[in-house]
Amino acid sequence: MKMSSISRLGFWVCMVVVVLGCGVVECSVTYDRKALIINGQRRILISGSIHYPRSTPEMWEDLINKAKEGGLDVIDTYVFWNVHEPSPGNYNFEGRYDLVKFVKTIQKAGLYAHLRIGPYVCAEWNFGGLPVWLKFVPGISFRTDNEPFKMAMKRFTKKIVNMMKTENLYESQGGPIILSQIENEYGPQANLLGAPGRQYVTWAANMAVGLDTGVPWVMCKEDDAPDPVINTCNGFYCDAFSPNKPYKPMIWTEAWTGWFTEFGGPVHQRPVEDLAFSVARFLQKGGSFVNYYMYHGGTNFGRSAGGPFITTSYDYDAPVDEYGLIRQPKYGHMKELHKAVKLCERALVSADPTVTSLGSLQEAYVYSSESGDCAAFLSNYDTNTTAGVMFNNMHYSLPPWSISILPDCKNVVFNTAKVGGQTSQMEMRPTDTEIFSWETYNEDLSSSDDSSTFSTLGLLEQINVTRDSSDYLWYTTSVDISPSESFLRGGELPTLIVQSSGHALHVFVNGELSGSAFGTMEKRRFTFTGKVNLRSGSNKISLLSVAVGLPYIGGHFETWNTGILGPVALRGLDQGKWDLSWAKWTYQVGLKGEAMNLVSPSSVSSVDWTKGSLVAQKQQPLAWHKAYFSAPDGDEPLALDMSSMGKGQLWVNGQSLGRYWTAYAAGDCSGCSYTGIFKPQKCQVGCGQPTQRWYHLPRSWLKPTQNLLVLFEEIGGDPTRIILVKRSVTSVCADVAEYHPNIKNWQVESYGKMEEFRKPRVHLHCGPGQSISSIKFASFGTPLGTCGSFQQGTCHAPTSYTVLAKKCIGQQRCSVTISNRNFGRDPCPNISKRLSVEAICAPLD
Repeated sequence: MKMSSISRLGFWVCMVVVVLGCGVVECSVTYDRKALIINGQRRILISGSIHYPRSTPEMWEDLINKAKEGGLDVIDTYVFWNVHEPSPGNYNFEGRYDLVKFVKTIQKAGLYAHLRIGPYVCAEWNFGGLPVWLKFVPGISFRTDNEPFKMAMKRFTKKIVNMMKTENLYESQGGPIILSQIENEYGPQANLLGAPGRQYVTWAANMAVGLDTGVPWVMCKEDDAPDPVINTCNGFYCDAFSPNKPYKPMIWTEAWTGWFTEFGGPVHQRPVEDLAFSVARFLQKGGSFVNYYMYHGGTNFGRSAGGPFITTSYDYDAPVDEYGLIRQPKYGHMKELHKAVKLCERALVSADPTVTSLGSLQEAYVYSSESGDCAAFLSNYDTNTTAGVMFNNMHYSLPPWSISILPDCKNVVFNTAKVGGQTSQMEMRPTDTEIFSWETYNEDLSSSDDSSTFSTLGLLEQINVTRDSSDYLWYTTSVDISPSESFLRGGELPTLIVQSSGHALHVFVNGELSGSAFGTMEKRRFTFTGKVNLRSGSNKISLLSVAVGLPYIGGHFETWNTGILGPVALRGLDQGKWDLSWAKWTYQVGLKGEAMNLVSPSSVSSVDWTKGSLVAQKQQPLAWHKAYFSAPDGDEPLALDMSSMGKGQLWVNGQSLGRYWTAYAAGDCSGCSYTGIFKPQKCQVGCGQPTQRWYHLPRSWLKPTQNLLVLFEEIGGDPTRIILVKRSVTSVCADVAEYHPNIKNWQVESYGKMEEFRKPRVHLHCGPGQSISSIKFASFGTPLGTCGSFQQGTCHAPTSYTVLAKKCIGQQRCSVTISNRNFGRDPCPNISKRLSVEAICAPLD
């Protein structure tokens, strides 16, 4: 039968829609009480946060593809106002700030995007993502019913939306963006502000919706989000959350995979069993959208870390680590959860659950649709005891604090507490690369550049002076000491007392370091108290106040003070206390090395650097150090080991790696259990060690040779002991059970990817530039122990080592199907078996 020309045209239009995605008219994103509805279909969506400025453009595609391979549907990112508009009306969307390129990379991978414009983002980011210049707009008050703030916020939000529209990046245009966020975690502020806060929320919602993106808007942690904006949940657990209207879906915008790190504190780790439990519990209660914060945390390059005291590393114990490597078993276990959830999708979006008690702390959530789909979640909330339960006339064993997922209401394909995926052992291995030709330049404290200084009576707030152009502000005054002072004739030295609003302080008297003092995250105001060696006549007291990131959270944080606000006083003089707070102070913003741009390869020769041995000078404060090195072979991620240094900043080829500070971590590192409610204080590591020892150096910043390393050291250290290291996988393990015999009877065609559950496999994957060099352990049967300490059990297939060696040695990655036939014969009939493997990874020759 021949088609008419009109029919043929219609046929090809349909084919274009099928091949290229929905057309302008066909694309839509709406919602109902069950889920987001994309092009007419309700969806269970798994999302992950990846922040484009916390990695490099060269890393983006790999990070996004790893997220896709991990079972994600959506990539979530904040939009960082302060990097895009560093001064009013001057915009930057280049390099790490190329938002359009990042969203198009998401689109290329075939994933959706959630664009969280804010434009306040919190995110442990400097000033919460708001530009510091905004603080100085006349009459402004942040994040309230204030016209100057609303006008600036609307202008920036509109610019971002129009940029996305111009590039056809909203789903309504055929692009990947299916969701947008306005404001961020505003609920607590709205409650404090009362009526002005509620008026601001209403204005922000109406402003955003009026921009006509064609996709829904959300507000996280904002119970009063007005229609049609969806209120959403952030936290370690969100199963108790419900939207403010019955026709809105349950969305979890931030499922915290770990926690951020502060200098002087430990590193926090969230057990993957608990993360999986929290997500499964949210979904069993009717949740339909989960976003991991973070899926890849990345690095706070430059001075982007918020404060005070947020570390340069923003690893967050995420499934993909700071360097872009897969963190196992967190990545693999959550991937298996996502597979199991997708098998349940039709039932979850089609029906409401029936909840049945299975015991005092056990229950079943069952979703049964009219089309015959059935999915069940069997939960055990007991934190100590495994529970045996009866469900659908079958017995099930539920480990403590766990949820089992049954996509057919019969067979368990996943339990949140049973980690069966790959685990990895990581090491920071020194490279063969020598960092050579060390030279030093000391900040000159004896003189100041009159053109960059000013004087006034009294103490000034730091950010009002620096406008955050530098971490550093000098406060300098002179005191005249009478020759008759008692301490000059052998008496006790006078004491200088300096009270600071943070975050760090170095005290110099007549050009010599007298001491330092620091605040903490919990106690930002601190006092320096120390003996000072004054002399007869004029004495120069110089106080270097150091900011370690600006506040990023709290009510009206634009009004918070930083710097030395006093009192500043001398005690122990014959005249008694001498209050210097209202003396004449001279101010200088930043360091001379900053003014001369010593970090730039084109400017580094502008001063006379001192050559020779630095060992004798290693404790020299306020010193610039430079050296050169070649890029090491391979493609493993790189870092600088800064454990020999004190506190400062570092750059490679003019690019800032961030602030370093080898503060020793405090905390409670006594142990960790996955059961029970998780808090950051519960699972900590690194006590007694530098909070952050290694600093990520992206390979894309390097040349083959003559790479310039520059660092500024505030308190003293030995730069000759800095080491360039590679982050490498040393060994990989897997421990996977054979499939349940009943699974072979499932309706595979009804569940799409059920084949992966019918024939489970062990997957082993070494890092970039590595291959599997040997099999340390392999046993198909009933092996015992965990990664690093596996042992053969009473049942063991003799061919285990041979099979794994043949499949895997020499490969970067390999997979082995778990079946009796693969290992020659059944080593122990009628016994449930598993395959445990530990493989050694080594660099490729």
